[in-house]
Amino acid sequence: MAYIDYYKVLGVNKDASQDEIKKAYKKLARKCHPDLNPNDQNAHQKFQEINEANEVLSDPEKRKKYDQYGEHWKHADQFEAQQQQQQQYGQPFGGSGGGSSWYSSDGGEFSDFFESLFGSRRGAKSRTHGFRGQDYNAELHLSLTDAAKTHKQVITVNGKNLRITVPAGIANGQTIKLKGQGGEGMEGGQNGDLYITFIIAEDARFKRVDNDLYTTAPLDLYTAILGGEQIVETMDGKVKMKVAPGTQNNTKVRLKGKGFPIYKKEDHFGDLIITYSVEIPTNLTDKQKELFREIKSLN
Repeated sequence: MAYIDYYKVLGVNKDASQDEIKKAYKKLARKCHPDLNPNDQNAHQKFQEINEANEVLSDPEKRKKYDQYGEHWKHADQFEAQQQQQQQYGQPFGGSGGGSSWYSSDGGEFSDFFESLFGSRRGAKSRTHGFRGQDYNAELHLSLTDAAKTHKQVITVNGKNLRITVPAGIANGQTIKLKGQGGEGMEGGQNGDLYITFIIAEDARFKRVDNDLYTTAPLDLYTAILGGEQIVETMDGKVKMKVAPGTQNNTKVRLKGKGFPIYKKEDHFGDLIITYSVEIPTNLTDKQKELFREIKSLN
């Protein structure tokens, strides 16, 4: 596989801050998502590279290894462990640690550190203990209604279909980890993990802020003035609200427990905040206009 420069993939400098990396990733992820580029045959590969670059550079520990070992960063732990083992059997050539060749106590040579990971050129047995599989990143797009209930979803990652449970109250941009569902480990190593980021679409009826929902409800002028009742839509059905006489335009009322479900807290919900939009009647009859003039003259 060709070496991929993660910094070039995200279009950032090597000294970029974590915030700069985060912003670059979000911008590219939206721009290059395969669903938005159906005619680009390379869109899926580009999107994978962007996710892979972000996975490494957004993690300080992984980024440190990548900066030190480049394309071989995944084997940094094995290399460092191998160094420690070899130092127990002999010193680096020259005694200063500056050479690339190592010698065991029986005179057997281990070449540069990458060869020491995979076995010596002279056929010595490999001392590795397997390599962990690659972590995968995926996105799952949901509607606000779907995110408000616990349900099953099938997601396809690298040609493999996985049936997962989406918990109610999942947040936009939230990432969950599925242990062992990433790339297959090598030589007995553990499988990588799968990280799923949830993307929740905006809803035409409700705006979500944390666990609260906001909506606008029309209110006719007569009910606003005289008081009465108004039917208001919530996520789980319609409710009848009492309206106080003299309710002003843009008045806000709060319905406790009618908001969004709280993540991993069963039967706990945020609130629904309703903003009344008073509607001014149009196409009044002459009689109705006259009545309004009479009311005006009384003030």
